[in-house]
Amino acid sequence: MSNSVDPRPFAIADRLAGVGRIVGVSGSKGGIGKSVVASTMALALADAGSRVGLFDLDFTSPSDHVVLGVERSFPDEQFGIDPHEAHGVQMMSIAFFAGEAAVPLRGAATTNALLELLAITRWGDLDVLILDMPPGLGDTSLDVINLLPRLEFLLVGNGSRVVIESVRRALSLLAELDVPLVGLLENIQRVADGAVASLAAEFDVAYLGPIPFDPGFEAALGDIRLLRETAVYRELARMLAPGLPATK
Repeated sequence: MSNSVDPRPFAIADRLAGVGRIVGVSGSKGGIGKSVVASTMALALADAGSRVGLFDLDFTSPSDHVVLGVERSFPDEQFGIDPHEAHGVQMMSIAFFAGEAAVPLRGAATTNALLELLAITRWGDLDVLILDMPPGLGDTSLDVINLLPRLEFLLVGNGSRVVIESVRRALSLLAELDVPLVGLLENIQRVADGAVASLAAEFDVAYLGPIPFDPGFEAALGDIRLLRETAVYRELARMLAPGLPATK
């Protein structure tokens, strides 16, 4: 049995030394627009003058590059991996390595991929690094919480009863783990029923506001000009002006 110590956690601390804030955008379930929020939030912050990084941690279904219209190509490599720069956002995704191939990772392999990408990516100086988390709070999310003590979470939900109960469980777990929260964002709002705002108040978490359902968003995917005209971009830019809110 080897007694060697994995050097990658120490390398991760060095790679992130120039990063001001690290915010994980998480959704309790798939299909609620978490990646759309993470990608568009990164774009809105960059447009406002912030130095922003975006790391797609949904290894099995990466999609941030689709939202922002970034072509998959192997990143530059010299003393580490340089993130792609797209529309002012420094971006990293496993899609840049795997192309269109599926990445069926599980268990230890997922943790190893996370460690490797965090250890080799040269983020440089950033105001904020946004992590697009996979759905739920599984292995990857728990690994990130353990590896990044400065991590803050921004939770995405909507008024669906199923989603509300899932978000409630996520809020309870994050409170137990003492993870700070930027707030709770209501996405794809179809009816203003106050359910998400009430849940935020129940846990004494900032309610960042609603983003209404935008039937034109699908047509804007990958087209930055159109993306900047969507309700998603407009509302996120308003919520985040003049920058990310402080955690409670």
